[in-house]
Amino acid sequence: MTQCPYMTTAAGTPISDNQNSLSAGPKGPLLMSDHQLMEKMAHFNRERIPERVVHAKGAGAYGHFTVTHDISHYTCAKLFANIGNQCDVFLRFSTVAGESGSADTVRDPRGFAVKFYTEGGNWDLVGNNTPVFFVRDPLKFSDFIHSQKRDPGTGLRDNTLQWDFWSLSPESLHQNTILFSERGIPATYRHMDGFSSHTYSLWTAKGERFWVKWHFKTAQGIQCLSNSEAAALAGTDPDYHRRDLQEAIQQGNFPQWRTFVQIMPELDATTYAINPFDLTKVWPHNDYPLVEVGLLELNRNPNNVFAETEQAAFEPSNVPIGMGVSPDKMLQARLLSYPDAHRYRIGINYSQLAVNKAHCPVHTYHRDGQTRFDTNGGSSVNYQPNSFHGPIDTYPLKEPPLKICGDADRYDHRVANDDYSQAGNLYRLMDEKQKTLLINNLVAALEHVPLFIQERQLEHFYKADPDYGYRIALALNLNNTSKD
Repeated sequence: MTQCPYMTTAAGTPISDNQNSLSAGPKGPLLMSDHQLMEKMAHFNRERIPERVVHAKGAGAYGHFTVTHDISHYTCAKLFANIGNQCDVFLRFSTVAGESGSADTVRDPRGFAVKFYTEGGNWDLVGNNTPVFFVRDPLKFSDFIHSQKRDPGTGLRDNTLQWDFWSLSPESLHQNTILFSERGIPATYRHMDGFSSHTYSLWTAKGERFWVKWHFKTAQGIQCLSNSEAAALAGTDPDYHRRDLQEAIQQGNFPQWRTFVQIMPELDATTYAINPFDLTKVWPHNDYPLVEVGLLELNRNPNNVFAETEQAAFEPSNVPIGMGVSPDKMLQARLLSYPDAHRYRIGINYSQLAVNKAHCPVHTYHRDGQTRFDTNGGSSVNYQPNSFHGPIDTYPLKEPPLKICGDADRYDHRVANDDYSQAGNLYRLMDEKQKTLLINNLVAALEHVPLFIQERQLEHFYKADPDYGYRIALALNLNNTSKD
C-alpha cells in the first residue's frame, strides 16, 4: 500500500487534525487562533478573485540562523534539536506609517520581520525594534494606524491626530516613551535591536508549554540619530537605511544579531503580577532573564527588490511543530489579518513565490486562484479525506491543549490595568542627558498640538512620574507645573 505524505499548511508545517476545528470546549465557540481553519476558508473564498494593494517601504536581506545554545528541553521543534543546526532566513526591515516613497529616517518604529526556512516548515516572527506596542486590543489597531496616517481632509501628516489618539489611549505611554527617547531613530537598520514584542510559545513532545519572548541584540552596537541628523538625511538621502544595509552586505560587512528568549513556565501566567500577554508590557529581566539561543546573520542582498523584498509575506501563524502562539489579543488577531492582507496585496498563491516558499516538502489541497504558476496539483483530487493516497492529517505530534475559562464578553482592557508604572520605570532608568533628550523630542512633537490635547496628555506623563510631567509642562509653558 502506498504511504501517504503528511498534510501541511501552505508554509510546510505538518497538520495533526484536519477534521475538527479548534474550539473552547467540545460545545464552545470556535477560536480565531485556528489558523488552519482561517487559511482554508480564506483560500476558498479567493480562488476566483484576484486582489492587490500597495505595500509600505522596506528593505530586506537573506542570511542564516545558527543555533548556538541548547533549548531542546523547552521545545521539540526540529530547528532546536541540536546545537549547530542552521536554517536560511529572510529579514525585512521597514518603517510603519510612511508610504513607499517616504524617508527612512523619520521617528517611527521599525519593523523587524524574520522568515526562518526551517526543515519543519516556515517560521515567521513578526516584530519591531521596540519590545512593546501602542495598543493592546486589536479592535483599536486600525484606529491607531489611521491616526498616524494622513488627515483625510488635507492629505497632510498631522501631530494633532496622533496626540489626540494617544492622549485618549493611556496604554500608548510606554511605547511613546521609547519612541521619543534617544533610541527613537536608529542610525541604520544594522544598529538596532529586534523584538518579537508579542508573547509566543514553545512546547515539548511531552506536552509541556512555555511562554516566550524573542530578543535580537545587534552585534554592531546601538547607534541612533538626533532629530537634526535625521532631518538632514531625509533631505539629502531619503533611502539612507536601505542604502546602508545593501552596501554593508556588498562589502562583506555582514550584520549579526545574537538571539535570546525569555522563558515563562505555562502556569506562571496565571499568577504573574502583570498580564504576560499584554503587548504594552515587558517582562522584567529580573523575573525572566535572557537565555541565549543563537546567532542571526545577513549576508546576501535580494536580486530584485519587487520580487523578493516587496513580495515577502510574513504571517505569525507560520509556526513549526514545537512552537506556537499565545492568548495575546493583538497576536490572535494578526493570525488572520496578516495572511489576509497578503491575499489582498499579492494574491491567493503568495506562499508559492520563491521568497515565501518553504524549503521543505509542502502538501496541501489548495487549487486554482490568481497567478497559479505550478502544476496546480495535476490530476490529483482536491478534497480530504480521500481514497487516492492524498496527504493525510495524522502527524504524531500536536500542540498541547490550552485551558480556557471565562464568559464571552467585551471586557474593558483598561480596567485594573496599570498603564503608567513601566513607562515611569523607564523614565527613571534614564540619566539626565537621556531625560533631557526625551523631553525635548516630546515637546517638539506636542508644541503645535491644541491646548486641550496637551493638557490631557500631560496627565499621563504626571501619572508615570511627577518629574516627567513637570518638565514637559514647564517646557510647554502650561500652568500646571507643580510636582505635587
